[in-house]
Amino acid sequence: MNVLIVRLSAIGDAVHGLPVLCALREFLPTARLTWVAEERAAAILSGHKDLDRLIVVPRRWWRSPSAILKLRRELRQFPQEVSIDLQGLTKSAAVARLSGADLRIGFAKPEGRELSRWLNNRLIKTTAAHVVDRYLELLEPLGISRPPVRFDVPRRPADETTISSFIRQRGLGSGFVVLNPGAGWPSKRWPTERYAAVARYLGQQRHLQTVVVWAGAQERAWADQIITTSGGVAHMAPQTSLSELGELCRRARLFVGSDTGPLHLAAAVGTQCVGLFGPMPGSRNGPYGEGHITLQKMCLEGSSRARRTASDESMRAITVEDVTTACDQILDQQLIDWSADCILPYFSDQTAAAA
Repeated sequence: MNVLIVRLSAIGDAVHGLPVLCALREFLPTARLTWVAEERAAAILSGHKDLDRLIVVPRRWWRSPSAILKLRRELRQFPQEVSIDLQGLTKSAAVARLSGADLRIGFAKPEGRELSRWLNNRLIKTTAAHVVDRYLELLEPLGISRPPVRFDVPRRPADETTISSFIRQRGLGSGFVVLNPGAGWPSKRWPTERYAAVARYLGQQRHLQTVVVWAGAQERAWADQIITTSGGVAHMAPQTSLSELGELCRRARLFVGSDTGPLHLAAAVGTQCVGLFGPMPGSRNGPYGEGHITLQKMCLEGSSRARRTASDESMRAITVEDVTTACDQILDQQLIDWSADCILPYFSDQTAAAA
């Protein structure tokens, strides 16, 4: 069976789609699995052990007849039998239609938007709260129900070497926290000065240094502001690829950031997160899995456009104390877990030896 996954854009959404890929490989081990994505989202998919083929399309590919024809040729090199549209838009459903798949699975209303409900022919009314679980519900027509959730984000030896070198040079081997001040929408940004206050608290009260990650000139400027006012406890992350960022997050004790791709990448590699949410509901888009804390004081209503162009009022409702309390809760639990794993067995062994 040839199965096509379509999730074109947004790094975080591509991360959320990885459990679909892993479940397909687990339950259909001989299937040929293909994913179509735009370049930025494709960076997180490249080299995934469960993916047979990655087709990368340029942004706004649908505006170019030659790009459409090229995509159609690539898709039909291996005739697709099933397509799974994780995006629920006209452009993603159009990819499924171009593939020639007889069974085109997509979202029913309201997740299925624009013309997707007419281009896909098996519509699923999802009931789950979180987007990861909603994506997985699309597998039910294939007989896959409530599969175990795995992300299996690829690891690359070169990334491990690069990040190990950075951690060693900065003296971060005893542990650090990643702060991510960037966000795709201005309405999702938490104030830079508050990140600096969190860095100072972690340094003074928890004796933990922080690493501020960034992408692009604007985010680097925000990172500079945090570091300058952190009291010497924050470090500038090197410029990283997505896979290097994933490796950096994997080494961190904790990740703090708003609803962005790096937050979801950190959760997917197993790092505990404090997620800061305003425009979008944290119950739908929060860091997936156990051990994370999602902070939300206000949730905006309205269309995606309205949420995108809103003010940052909903983010400013989250205080520095809210975030530091959440950090303390996670770090204290980590200490309890470490004690249970290391100290208690030691004393149990000593007691047994004495007896």
